[in-house]
Amino acid sequence: DSVSAVGEADLAAQLIPQTPDHSLTLFDKGFYALGLLHAWQSAGTERHWMLPLRKGAQYRVVRSLGAGQELVELQLSPQAKKKWQGAADTLTARLISKELNGKTVQILTSMCDPLRYPKADVVDLYGHRWEIEHGFREMKQHLLNNELTLRSKKPELVRQELWGVVLAYNLLRFMMAQMAYSLKDVEPYQMSFKQSALYLRSHLSLLPGISGGKIPRIMEEIMAMAPGLVLPERRVRHYPRAVKKKPQRYPLRPPLRS
Repeated sequence: DSVSAVGEADLAAQLIPQTPDHSLTLFDKGFYALGLLHAWQSAGTERHWMLPLRKGAQYRVVRSLGAGQELVELQLSPQAKKKWQGAADTLTARLISKELNGKTVQILTSMCDPLRYPKADVVDLYGHRWEIEHGFREMKQHLLNNELTLRSKKPELVRQELWGVVLAYNLLRFMMAQMAYSLKDVEPYQMSFKQSALYLRSHLSLLPGISGGKIPRIMEEIMAMAPGLVLPERRVRHYPRAVKKKPQRYPLRPPLRS
């Protein structure tokens, strides 16, 4: 099959066997496929998902779960049931509505128990959905030094280089998570990636040349540096987000002088 014939939902379905139990996956609106969501949650134990409700989506309210929360039932189309083998006729989910910055946001999730998964926690987590974009930027800017292309020229070496970048990034992020959890009320995303990466790379590069008995002391030094790597609180946006104008297809004629 050509690359253009494979959609994002089909590629995401390939990750279902690798998804761990007792996990939550955040999707964006491009992955709104009820067959995919049903297959995702049915493949194991508590494999939850969350994504924004598609505009104009049709659903039936089963019952209210409290203010701004409803248990809803969504009907799968015949095409979806044909494509996703074993898919049910309907998908039951929890619909959460919340007013954010003057706009009503509707979130659909498989976490249907409002006592176990409070609305405030779900909405707060949804607010961090773009953190992965920061991860892509960190890899491009700090690990690849803003290079436009990879160094490798052959497909197998390109894959190897990409795996190397992802592995290095996750190792750094793992250490940053340990540093964050050593502090009170600090989450990993609140650590400065640029400063943490510089500090960790300088220290971890020393490990091959020292004896094993000194490694615990090095780790203690790394953890002791954690308070100095916490980012300041994110500032509130003072101006509305600007959307660039779409370029005109044809140049505009300047006004005639009178």
